[in-house]
This record gives sequence, structure tokens and C-alpha cells, in this order.
Amino acid sequence: MVDRLACGLQKAGIQKGDRIGILGKNSLEYFLLYGSAAVIGAIVLPINWRLSADEICFNLNDCEPKLLFVDTDHQPVIENVKDRLPSIKQFYNLNATAGGFLAFESLTGNEGDVDAADVSNEDGFVIIHTAAVAGRPRGALLSHGNLLCAGLHLNYCFNLTPKDVHLNLLPMFHVGGLFMATSSFQAGALNVNMSKFDAATAVRLIEEKKVSVLFDFSPILGAILEQHEKTGRSIHSLQSVMGLDSPETIEKYQQITGGTFYTIYGQTETTGLATLGRYNDRPGAAGKMVQMGEVKLVDDYDRPVAAGQVGEITMKGPLIFKGYWNLRKDNEYTFRDGWHHTGDLGRFDEEGFLWFEGRKAEKDLIKPGGENVYPAEVEKAILQHPAIDKTAVFGVPDAKWKEGIKAVCLLKAGMHLEPKALIEFVGERIASYKKPQYVEFISDLPCLEDGSPDRVKIKEMYGGNL
Repeated sequence: MVDRLACGLQKAGIQKGDRIGILGKNSLEYFLLYGSAAVIGAIVLPINWRLSADEICFNLNDCEPKLLFVDTDHQPVIENVKDRLPSIKQFYNLNATAGGFLAFESLTGNEGDVDAADVSNEDGFVIIHTAAVAGRPRGALLSHGNLLCAGLHLNYCFNLTPKDVHLNLLPMFHVGGLFMATSSFQAGALNVNMSKFDAATAVRLIEEKKVSVLFDFSPILGAILEQHEKTGRSIHSLQSVMGLDSPETIEKYQQITGGTFYTIYGQTETTGLATLGRYNDRPGAAGKMVQMGEVKLVDDYDRPVAAGQVGEITMKGPLIFKGYWNLRKDNEYTFRDGWHHTGDLGRFDEEGFLWFEGRKAEKDLIKPGGENVYPAEVEKAILQHPAIDKTAVFGVPDAKWKEGIKAVCLLKAGMHLEPKALIEFVGERIASYKKPQYVEFISDLPCLEDGSPDRVKIKEMYGGNL
């Protein structure tokens, strides 16, 4: 099926290095597009289907794909913006022919006589847009070698074999969903695909398919455990879970299943991995540096810091991405001195375990449920409201999402606004998961000498007041 699709893509004019856009939930066709792109050396541009129409247009125009594949649920979004996507020559529906979009099957009606490209480890394979730094998403280009290296690490860590079953519940536009799926393919394991996470369906599939491994962002694992207790369905086959969650959820999972939870630190730019380890080896830490990566903590002058001291997490090795798409200055800054600078802070203890210590001020980031949200992007949307004078957005502890989004706002004189109305206003302009869950209006917003909000002081004053 991959060869036939690859052949069809070549007949449609796709050559090595061309981009192919995908907007849709997980499906067999999504897997086939990744596989066929690999055969002919094309670069996949997966689009986060939770984004707004404007955000989708930006990401597509940033990387200029020749073809765009959408599922039926998201075709109406693209129909409304087709005239804003000049690079796209053909639009395809992953499910059925409709509204002028070509059928996916129109590309597979051949014998699969594909002219495979000469593809190397260094060639680009996928562009995943990261959260919007200063209001602008950046397309991180990952290579074939990056994904192969991530797979080697996962297969070594989990000892994956053809008997294993991976529940593919993270979206395929997410680096975690991608490298977990490709790692499973490398091991000959079975990928059980979910188009969108649903706890009841997940527990049923774990029991029926004997799922042995999955990737977790809160509240996924907690919801699975709750559904297990509610239904009595067995989840004991689930012996390896990797990701981020609360100690309570992790320990409950391990007690119920006897399985192992693996903690990690990573980002899209490191193909999802930089450090990795068993939770029980050092609860609260993010594991030790992976075998084929070198992690170094540095101060503001890029000098290494000693064990126990906090520094910026930098990394080099075959897991490091190829750079941000068409952003030369960003790449020069990120890769200074030959190291990828993550913008995150951490410390190594005496035994080499990494402890995450937050983010540098230049890269203040909120992670609700594993997604990346930059405050500047949310603030930009909030300030479009005519009643808002100034605002500061930051992360706060959240029982469900681990980290929630809070906006502290100063209204213009004589204006009145309800929190719910502002939340809805923001949700109409950027992806719904980026809108604040908490809004607080205050009469006086602490500011710096230049008149900008004093974010440190504001978070100290209002960070715990939900």
C-alpha cells in the first residue's frame, strides 16, 4: 500500500524534498502517507487539528506543501481558506471524495512501481511546528536519522519485540505520537490506532489487544486507571508507560499492573528524548541522558555548571533536529557553540539524574496536558479585546492538566468584562487548548520601569490564587 501511494505521489509531481501537508486525526491513511513520503524522500508537514483556521494557514504557508490531505471532519476548515494557500496544487480527502477534493484512492490505483529516492540519515522527513515563540510558530525539521535513533533508544529501553502492542493514542502531529509509532514499526510490534483519545475505548483496547506500551501525558493515564476501576476491565498487559504524570498516578499504575513507568525530558527539537529512566530509580527526576546523546548544563555565558547547580539544558547528537524551517537567525542562536540550546533549566545530581527546574525567561512556556503554549501568544489574543488594557499570562498548578493557563488582566477605565466572555473570545482566535482556564481581573497590574508587566511579581502575587 505504501509503494502504491508513493508511486501515485510521484505521478502527482512530488519529488524529493517537496512537502506534503496532512490535517486529520490518526488513521491508516496517515500512516501510509508517512511511509510513502519516506520512500520518495518527501517531507511530511503534519498540522495540529486543534489549531484555529488562521494558525493552520500560517503553518501551511510557512512550509509551502504542494499537496494537502484532510479528513472529512476538517475539510470545511480548508474549504474556507483555500484561496489563502497558494502553494497547494491539489487537495485530497483521506476518507471520501467531496466538495472538489480528490479521493485518496486516486493515488493508489497503480502497481506500486515506485522509483525510490536515495534518502540518507540527514535528509528531512517531517516538519513539526513548535509553540509560538513571540507569537510565531517555528517548524522544526526532523530527519530520517533522528527518528531511527529515537526508535533505537525506545527499543533498547522497552526491549520491544514483535509480541508487543503499542496503543497509538497521541496524535501523529505530535513528536511523541510519531516516534512511538515508528519505534514500534522498527521492532515489528503492533500499532493499535486511536483517532482520538477516549478512556473507555482505550481500556477496552488494552484488554482486547493486550496492549503492552503507551505514551502518557496527564490526564491520559489517570483516566485509564479510573475507567479500569469503573469497568473491571483488565489492564495488566500494560507493562511499560513513558511520559509525564503525577507521582500519585504513576504509583497507582505500577501498583495495579506491576508495570514500569519511565520518566523523560525532551522536546520536539530533540526528537522527544534527551533523558530517560525508570521512575522508581529516582522519583521526581527525569532520568539520565540517553545513550546516543550528550547533555550539558550551562550558565548564561555557555560555561558548564557543576553537579547540583542549575543551568540551561543543552544537547548534541543524532537526536537533535536539523533546524527551524527558513529561520537562519533562530538557528544560529539555538545551535551556538555546536550545542542545541533548549531554553529549559535543569540540574544534575551527583548520580547523573536530571531534575527539571523550569524555563529561562526568554522561553517562558506552559504545558497543559503535554501541549506547548507560550504566554506571549495568549497575551496577544487577549489584548485584541477592546476592554483589556494590559495582561500577563503564566502557568499554574492544575489537578487535571498538571499545568493550567491563567491570565491576570487590567481592564481599561470604565470597562467591565466577565472571565467566561474573555475565555470564549480567546478561544475564537487561537486553538482552544491555548485559551486560559483561569482569569482574574485586578485593579493594579505591577509593571517594570518600561511599563511592561512585571511577570515575576505578578506570578508571585497571583500564581496560587485560583
